[in-house]
Amino acid sequence: MGFSTERLQRLTDVFQAYANDKKMSGSVVLVARHGQVAYFNAFGKRDVEANATMQNDAIFRIASQTKALVSVGIMILQEEGKLLIADPVSKYIPEFAETTVAEPKEGGGYNIIKAKRQITLRDLLTHTAGIGYGYGLAADKWKEAGIQGWYFADRDEPVGATIARMAKLPMDEHPGEKFVYGYNTDILGVVIEKVSGKPLDEFISSRILTPLGMKDTYFYLPQNKVNRLATVYSAYADKPLQRSPDPGGMVGQGMYVNGPRKSFSGGAGLLSTAADYAKFLQMMLNKGTINGNRILAPSTVELMTVSHLNEIKYNPGMGFGLGFSVCEELGDRGAPGSVGEYGWGGAYGSTYWVDPKEDLVVVYFKQLTPTNNLDDQNKLRALIYQALVK
Repeated sequence: MGFSTERLQRLTDVFQAYANDKKMSGSVVLVARHGQVAYFNAFGKRDVEANATMQNDAIFRIASQTKALVSVGIMILQEEGKLLIADPVSKYIPEFAETTVAEPKEGGGYNIIKAKRQITLRDLLTHTAGIGYGYGLAADKWKEAGIQGWYFADRDEPVGATIARMAKLPMDEHPGEKFVYGYNTDILGVVIEKVSGKPLDEFISSRILTPLGMKDTYFYLPQNKVNRLATVYSAYADKPLQRSPDPGGMVGQGMYVNGPRKSFSGGAGLLSTAADYAKFLQMMLNKGTINGNRILAPSTVELMTVSHLNEIKYNPGMGFGLGFSVCEELGDRGAPGSVGEYGWGGAYGSTYWVDPKEDLVVVYFKQLTPTNNLDDQNKLRALIYQALVK
């Protein structure tokens, strides 16, 4: 598959050292090329206190890696003629008909003004709707409403109820003007529920997970798989690695086992394994199909994996498509890879990317938040590409 075995050993040595040196509890790395697994290793412990070894089939909270599946869900509905990404969100969630924006006031504070235009589904897919995670200028109003941060698993209400209240809060920017990372894909999850007539978990399961054979991916974990769930740890400067509190919300174990199981977060709610997520990415790399099951048309995958930002600034060398960041210029980015590569990551330190030029899929899962500025993701990228020799 074009990898040097000797050079892949460098990857093994570095990621084993992260666990040995207690910079993280453990991790799983999967690399596939030409549709075959080239590298698949687990490092360290799934649970340090229980002395449980990390296995390749460990289940991880994948947080924002949920966004890719929900974005695909929206595109499935467009392919069926049930919506258009140019549609205003208010067509499906009426509360979004008139949104507002918080603008800074001279001398401090802010004014709440009417948004210049309605938010569209495409704005949400590209994170240009102006909606953050509730910590912007009007953070006081978001806090009062009980809507801040990406974590939804503890909510004892359907996600649609939360999003309806969100529509009335002042947003961070006007639609279509800036890249603002936030609740966009959670809103898209509610659109899927409204259009399909199914709860988000049922739609994602029937239209993506089951056809792709993703048997270990859930919003809430079945009891018979709890013993495979990796434990979350936190890394702080000048402190030993700490087990995160239970359940502990965003920086903790979360309520993915014993929570209310009512709120399906399209932005950050799923749990999965490296092998499962690799199937999803292989489907994208294959232009929408895997093992005879077509999820999307090739033209849809192409539309999703080119940048839609135009003049809107993002990161150097990078653009953003419909649910994925996209590499547009290698030199500006300054890291190994290929133009046209796309991917994203999750709040627990996981990441993934698809490199069509190299016919490559990479999945990296760990459960560490905060990470104390660990350099593992950049080293993963460097070590994979240095091992790719033909």
